[in-house]
Amino acid sequence: MTEFSAKFIPKIALVEPQQWQALLNDNYPFYQYSFLHALEHSGCVSAKTGWQPLHLLIYVDKQLVAAMPCYLKMHSYGEYMFDWNWAQAFESHGINYYPKLVSSIPFTPAQGKRILIHPRFVEHSETIHRVILTAVNVALDKHNGSNFQWLFIDKTTSDSLQQLAQGDDHEPLLQRSEVQYHWFNRDYQNFDEFLATMTSRKRKNISKERIKVTTQGLHFNWLSGAEITIKDWQLFYQFYQQTYLKRSGHQGYLNADFFTRLSQTMTDKVLLLQVHLDNEEVVASALFFKSDSHLYGRYWGCSKEYDFLHFETCYYQGIEYCIEHKLSCFDAGAQGEHKLSRGFEPVTCYGNYLIKQPQFHQAISDFIAEEKRYHRQYIESAKQYLPYKNNR
Repeated sequence: MTEFSAKFIPKIALVEPQQWQALLNDNYPFYQYSFLHALEHSGCVSAKTGWQPLHLLIYVDKQLVAAMPCYLKMHSYGEYMFDWNWAQAFESHGINYYPKLVSSIPFTPAQGKRILIHPRFVEHSETIHRVILTAVNVALDKHNGSNFQWLFIDKTTSDSLQQLAQGDDHEPLLQRSEVQYHWFNRDYQNFDEFLATMTSRKRKNISKERIKVTTQGLHFNWLSGAEITIKDWQLFYQFYQQTYLKRSGHQGYLNADFFTRLSQTMTDKVLLLQVHLDNEEVVASALFFKSDSHLYGRYWGCSKEYDFLHFETCYYQGIEYCIEHKLSCFDAGAQGEHKLSRGFEPVTCYGNYLIKQPQFHQAISDFIAEEKRYHRQYIESAKQYLPYKNNR
């Protein structure tokens, strides 16, 4: 019988890169060793920033067979499945909501696997999930944590954890939903073929927006990771900071060192889109990540406002890239109902929650149930605003 052991580590550098990479069954960029290491080594993720690494490793003898990136959190910033109201309810009753434990990608609401299992041990997934649930409960007790959260977890694993927790001697999990907008490539040969699936009015609106961008003298240039220079990163970082200052009043969660490290270690998964004015001055930049099947739009910024530049840079250029490179899905980031009229479809994302305080479990369960009902109704309603001739 295969015996599994679990332990938590305070930094990913304690794992050999090749051992970690052996757990990845796909090219999902945000759980690459180099991405997580860059977050920690740059200081963006640390106890000081309220994201204390506490990664869970599962071993058989001395072989690493599974892992779950985790963080001990002292706040709820940078998560995008909001629980501030829960924290306030706990505090109003004299109970600490923080610390909590979270399995997620810091500052990145991109759905994907949160439990990494070596391909040779996938058949033991259920057992590994049980080991993880036990380890999570032990960690919450050790750190006096109020709850554990799996955020933007793939539905298959979410359902599996949910089912296992119902039958084990653990507190049952709560499954939460969230809505995002993703674009799907239905074997389009070019952008015009994509537009041809839309109603005439919607098609004309997008064409007008793109023409307006061109008439302002704006031109676009994609750079792969190896092509991005230090100067390119410095300019992008200025735009990144300006965007956060406008929206949030701070300069962003990530520092220049983090982005520079990406260019050195993730050259095959990082893309920078630059916008040139009259083929000279760079007036905007956008950062993307890619896997074998997905494109992820993450950050953008500009030195000056131009009509429809945001839509062209963050949506239409990404769609064209997916079509040209035969990527099946484009996740352009969280939120944004304006994506609907531009062909992005509403999709359900998932989170799982283990609430340790029984006096709050039912109230949070009721909240989540109502939230899920709202999201189901919203998605059906939102589909009516899609631009396609046959709404999907």
